Amino acid sequence: MNSPMQTQPWIGQSVERLEDPPLVAGRGAYAGDINFPHQLHMRIARSGHAHGRIVSIDASLARALPGVFAVWTAEDVAEVPPVDFREGSIPALDPYRQPVLAKGYVRYVGDPIAAVFASDPYVAEDAADLIAVEIEELPPLLDARAAPGEFAPGHSTEAALIRQGYGDVDAAFRTAAHIVEVELAIGRHSGVPLETRGAIGRYDASRGILELHGAAKVPHRNQELLARMLRLPPSSIHVHESHVGGGFGIRGELYPEDVLVCVAAKKFNRPVKWIEDRREHLIAANHSRQQLHKIRAAVDKDGVILAIDDVYFHDQGAYVRTHAARVVHMTAGILPGPYRVPAYRATGHFRLTNKTPAATYRAPGRYETTFVRERLVDAIAQNLSIDRIEIRRRNCIGPTEMPYPRPLEALGEEIHYDSGDYIGLLDKLFAKIGWNELNAAVKARKAKGEPVGIGIEMFVEKSGLGPIDGVKISIDTSGFVEVVTGGASIGQGFETVMAQVAADALGVDYRRCRVIHGQTDRIPFGIGAHASRATVMTASATHIAALKLRAKALDMAAQLLQTTPDALDIADGEVVRKDGKPGPSISLGKIAQNLAPTSQLLGEREPGLSAEGWFRTEHQVYPYGSHVAVVRVDRETGGVIIERYCIAYDIGRAINPALVHGQIVGGFAQGLGGALLEEFTYSERGDPLAVTFADYLLPALRETPRPEVLLREDYTSPLNPLGIKGAGESGITAVGATIASAIDDAIGIPGAVRELPVTPQRLKQILDRRAPR
Repeated sequence: MNSPMQTQPWIGQSVERLEDPPLVAGRGAYAGDINFPHQLHMRIARSGHAHGRIVSIDASLARALPGVFAVWTAEDVAEVPPVDFREGSIPALDPYRQPVLAKGYVRYVGDPIAAVFASDPYVAEDAADLIAVEIEELPPLLDARAAPGEFAPGHSTEAALIRQGYGDVDAAFRTAAHIVEVELAIGRHSGVPLETRGAIGRYDASRGILELHGAAKVPHRNQELLARMLRLPPSSIHVHESHVGGGFGIRGELYPEDVLVCVAAKKFNRPVKWIEDRREHLIAANHSRQQLHKIRAAVDKDGVILAIDDVYFHDQGAYVRTHAARVVHMTAGILPGPYRVPAYRATGHFRLTNKTPAATYRAPGRYETTFVRERLVDAIAQNLSIDRIEIRRRNCIGPTEMPYPRPLEALGEEIHYDSGDYIGLLDKLFAKIGWNELNAAVKARKAKGEPVGIGIEMFVEKSGLGPIDGVKISIDTSGFVEVVTGGASIGQGFETVMAQVAADALGVDYRRCRVIHGQTDRIPFGIGAHASRATVMTASATHIAALKLRAKALDMAAQLLQTTPDALDIADGEVVRKDGKPGPSISLGKIAQNLAPTSQLLGEREPGLSAEGWFRTEHQVYPYGSHVAVVRVDRETGGVIIERYCIAYDIGRAINPALVHGQIVGGFAQGLGGALLEEFTYSERGDPLAVTFADYLLPALRETPRPEVLLREDYTSPLNPLGIKGAGESGITAVGATIASAIDDAIGIPGAVRELPVTPQRLKQILDRRAPR
């Protein structure tokens, strides 16, 4: 060997995804594809009333239908507790948990009342329709701002009052030169993944193992939750992730149906499968977002923010599900965003209503608070006649102030901005899109009477939820690498990214790495994929494990090659001399053979070419970005056309830039839906009015422009070994705020948009109120 072999740097490369071959070849294994011999199919009979007392349930006709194996009501699962919280019992919120089947009362249209088990899914559906339920209808509570009622004896529909803050807010308002107040609302919507929910329970009596297939997002947390609820050892429950047709926060939480298939599989000693239809998904899977904020800012004569005071109402729906008060609490913690706020107070009313229960949806709390905060900053600029860009320059946290701690919490961790230059990124975006030229062109069009406008907003994200993650990596005698993680893949390219990180440290081709995830029987610990944590936490643990494995391989190779480890390198799976001088090399597969338990060269080493890596952190990381939109308004219809959309995002370090770009583009499309179209609405009786895609409107391709993306790696994070930050929610966070700002500019009415989504009907009302009579 006359020259050193080159090691391919896999980190930073937009390589092809490892996940795609089976998916594009039609060989994916989604929940609907998983079947077992002798399985039963479950169908849920649901409430048609928003609120009422269950008088009687007659399932005799359903039980008599040929092919029906069993019908359950709450009495048949009396030993099963309500669905617990992901983090365990929270005594103050425990009374608000959802039973797996309604007990005594129904609290929203879609509340599960009975479960039918049959040999055929269509028989199960027919049988569910035969169940006669008599309900004494009660008045529904549909407005979280209304006076709280009684949820149950001794428990109000205000489940909690959330408070966060610091500084002397009242003093700041007493001395402020200006006080700016706005009332803002975010409509109820949620993730609509291509694949609806599904679950398959299977009990292996020979091993005493209960299996849940079709899981996603947080398999290990669901294993622990099921173990607590069913009073089983966690090791006797195996949760298996399949391919997932979209997660977005809504998929992968433990729902009543997931518990029911597990209980039934164990009781019947037969596999039980459940797949929801789209109508069920829209009325029973987690909703999100709905909040109303009454927010005010104290500012000095130059527009510098002195204090923010926010009172908000979070519409939780009928029950408190697995997330507990996570979203309403995080809302209070992250609202200040990229700005200095010397004094701050947030009071959140966590209230139940007779609607579908709510939980997380991509960028939970951040989509809402970015809309609220940025609308407030725009209002300050308008009230003080200061340019909206200048007002942000005066109030933004600067790079020399980093790290920037705030005495606030998000997901149980104190907020601690790690690095960044918020205004610097905004200026880079302006340079990329030709800000001055863009403004000139829009101004010229306005002069001709065109209702066109520009919106601009800023945000800080959070990602990398800790506190710990672990990975096991091993190399077999063929040199193939296996990475076993407690992470989860929900379509974001998880396998590819972990393979790139492992391959980069080990000096192998990333295509020679197999990544195992979402299998609780393969690794005893895992936090899954949520809160944009996978790349930060699991990749860091993978990097640490790979470096340990590399050191072990080089140590063994040094003995075999009669040299020292620091004289060796790994390239393309071969251990070679660093200096490139002629000499022998050895493959990683051969090293694995020499580390077998029976090897005479093993010595005091632990057998096997494997290693574990653990990564711990006290703080999340905080990527950030800016959005700019150009919109045109149709005055006759109230329609909004997005002509151009631009996103700048500093990720610290991108493992796979193409995947990051895809995350940003996909997030933008979802944010657009929440900004203009998507909304769950209800009648006065609490009947859901958006139960099909004819009424729950999604943006189509013709309405969704391809955003221009500026991906920067200017400020790496000092909080993890790779300097990385998350990207899963970057594209969605500021879309609602940015489009609202652009619409204001287009119609020439500052502060006009105070509610999302800006549907054609709402915008037409705004325009008609302004029109001369």
